[in-house]
Amino acid sequence: MTRRILQLVVGLALYGAGCALTVRAGLGVDPWTVLAEGMSAVTGVGVGWVTNIIGLVVLAAWIPLRQRPGIGTVANILLVGTSMQLTLGVLPVAQGLVGQGAMLLAGIVIVAIASGLYIGARFGPGPRDGLMTGLHTRFGWPIWACRAGVEVTVLALGWSLGGTVGVGTVLFALLIGPLVHVALRALDTRRPARTAGRRGGSDRSRRRIAPVR
Repeated sequence: MTRRILQLVVGLALYGAGCALTVRAGLGVDPWTVLAEGMSAVTGVGVGWVTNIIGLVVLAAWIPLRQRPGIGTVANILLVGTSMQLTLGVLPVAQGLVGQGAMLLAGIVIVAIASGLYIGARFGPGPRDGLMTGLHTRFGWPIWACRAGVEVTVLALGWSLGGTVGVGTVLFALLIGPLVHVALRALDTRRPARTAGRRGGSDRSRRRIAPVR
């Protein structure tokens, strides 16, 4: 339990910091951060604080979808945007194309590792992921269609409000899935421990351990 709680808190804090790096890179961000940037530009509220507000609004949308939040859901709303805002307060804007690219890639990698940490802690989905799974459960739509529909909608809305869309948005979409897959295989708290022994354990013990999918 201690490890799971630590993974959750560290993962959510790192997630916000990774998003802040992509913001400061200035090459485009993920769809939900595009929306947060756009709303921040309109309201004058910090993008991290707007991220928290969006998470709360999305959580309210769970009610008609009959989704139940977990500890991780509430922690996500409280910590991700707060970490993003605090990181943005001390992080300089990237200079030059090389600096921008390095900051963008670092942000994407950190977000992937952070996702593996907080998802692997298994305290419940974040509000945005829960919205997509809730649509799938309530209406029977494919998960990919729910995700695509929601993210295209928030991307278009955020862009219309002044959020940053660019090559970073595309790279995030292409890289985040495979990177999170790798991170989750290493950080999932329910992954079975491997049997230690001479030469890596007996053949019989190795056969009992199924790979995580």
